[in-house]
Amino acid sequence: MRAVAFCAGLLALGICSPSLAGQRIYEGREAAALRCSNTLALTAVALSAADLIGEPEKEVMLGVTVLILERHVSGTWQQKKAALRVMRDRRSVPDTLEDYRRNATRCLRQFPIN
Repeated sequence: MRAVAFCAGLLALGICSPSLAGQRIYEGREAAALRCSNTLALTAVALSAADLIGEPEKEVMLGVTVLILERHVSGTWQQKKAALRVMRDRRSVPDTLEDYRRNATRCLRQFPIN
């Protein structure tokens, strides 16, 4: 789980670059889950980089990201990572952080991980 969470963090920074082969288009509920995952991952990395949260809190947030992807988004990990990359590239960092502020609680209710 740590390796997957670590890769999710790298993906949020744009370091993990998924293959374009096998990409798919997500819509509706799955697209919403991807947006929530992207928001949580990018926020975790940004808060950690600003020393506003510690490594344990960042790992928890990235773990939640992975669980949302596992439980609420279909497809292979490569497809999910490619979709997250597209999502990340469409949103600015300030917009994504604002999404977190407005929608984090709703995301966790809409896409439970328990």
